[in-house]
Amino acid sequence: MNWANESVLVTGGTGSFGKKFVEIMLRDYQPQRLVVFSRDELKQHEMRRSGFDHPSMRYFIGDVRDVERLKRALAGVTVVVHAAALKQVPACEYNPFEAIQTNIMGGRNVTDAAIDQGVRRILALSTDKAVNPINLYGATKLCAEKVFVQANAYGGTQGTRFSCARYGNVVGSHGSVIPVFLEQRRRGKITITDPRMTRFWLTLEQGVRFVIRCLEQMHGGEIFVPKIPSMRLMDLAETVAPGCRVEYIGIRPGEKLHEVLISEDESRQTLETEDMYVIQPSHPWWKSENWVNAKPLPEGFRYSSDNNERWLTRPELEELVAPEASAAEELPASV
Repeated sequence: MNWANESVLVTGGTGSFGKKFVEIMLRDYQPQRLVVFSRDELKQHEMRRSGFDHPSMRYFIGDVRDVERLKRALAGVTVVVHAAALKQVPACEYNPFEAIQTNIMGGRNVTDAAIDQGVRRILALSTDKAVNPINLYGATKLCAEKVFVQANAYGGTQGTRFSCARYGNVVGSHGSVIPVFLEQRRRGKITITDPRMTRFWLTLEQGVRFVIRCLEQMHGGEIFVPKIPSMRLMDLAETVAPGCRVEYIGIRPGEKLHEVLISEDESRQTLETEDMYVIQPSHPWWKSENWVNAKPLPEGFRYSSDNNERWLTRPELEELVAPEASAAEELPASV
């Protein structure tokens, strides 16, 4: 891809991923046009005032629930990253239809508008919670994955291609546990759900660069999963709050002991490359010559945070935590 010729739009563009995506796009790729599509006018205003005011940038106020507004925003756009979603597990449980409207029907609106406007490549962000989901958020993201993969059957004649990127916890995102631990550290006690808990972990920048790489390599229909390290929640807690008392509160409803990014059933249609896994669609339009240089996975393979080959070391955890810890020290303690 020659990014200088592309017109790029990111839904949910004022979120943690969207802002980092825009930052990297402007700094390293310089697309012809870069559109932030989101529903919060205040966040767009603050984003523009913080320095995201390059001449190539456009700000569109809109909701992915509004297909007509999406069509207007996607006019002339060639590449879309769909990051807009309701992501808080408790909020989705309490407001189930709102989660369905945004995460599933909103995803459908993005696919319909992209096909109608002739967008060439669309990549949707997914989550480990879409694998064997036990909460509504995960269930809506599983449905969204299905919508985007199957959209290739509708957009194929026009050259519109859809894929997904699925990964785990992100350091520095709004849902990160690190700020919670930092706040609890001030009181001398941190809460852990279960000392056995493990999680996949990557930084915002790693997530954004993975998405860009997937956009460049996608054929349409893949679910891309990065090879990323795991960490033990107890190791993270001891890194963030050494010496603090630990209280175990038990696993909450809708929460898993370990994360799974590829299930055993999915592994049968998954290929492996040097730095990622590619889950192939089981649809007749998928071409067998796609990803011919990747290798199949062994029988019974399962990519879980507790059986990972790569684990974050204590120095690596300290390096990841340092930026957020420094920012927290500059803030007054909460009352």
